[in-house]
Amino acid sequence: MSFTYSIELNTMSQITEPVVQLLNGKNFAYLSTLMKDGSPQVTPTWIDIDKDGNSILINTAEGRVKHKNVSRDPRVAISISDQNNPYNMVLIRGRVIEQIKDGADEHTDRLAKKYLGMDKYPYRTPNEKRVILKIKPERIFHQQPPQ
Repeated sequence: MSFTYSIELNTMSQITEPVVQLLNGKNFAYLSTLMKDGSPQVTPTWIDIDKDGNSILINTAEGRVKHKNVSRDPRVAISISDQNNPYNMVLIRGRVIEQIKDGADEHTDRLAKKYLGMDKYPYRTPNEKRVILKIKPERIFHQQPPQ
């Protein structure tokens, strides 16, 4: 038995409403950064979008591999698929344009609420300093499954 279907493919640089829905959902993102030797490094992570809807936000701790990598080379790639339908997915290439420390602790608490239903981020260590990576998308590829 075989079947065929067509998919809608959209490539753009603006974040559209269907992509916003993926970013706002409880979907894990896979962030790819570049190691010092140029090899890729991928981290599953929580994801958010800024209030203007133009930038992607990822929260991390200073000194982690992804933080070190983007501090040296701001180019990143992100992959997200809908937890309920992995054929609804988005691939994003862009750059970290800002590292924001102000409000980073509160931001990670908001992400903990979104992903875990908890008021406080439970994995915080006593000496860690949180930072928000603000990413400007340069290329967005969105695939939606057939309706």
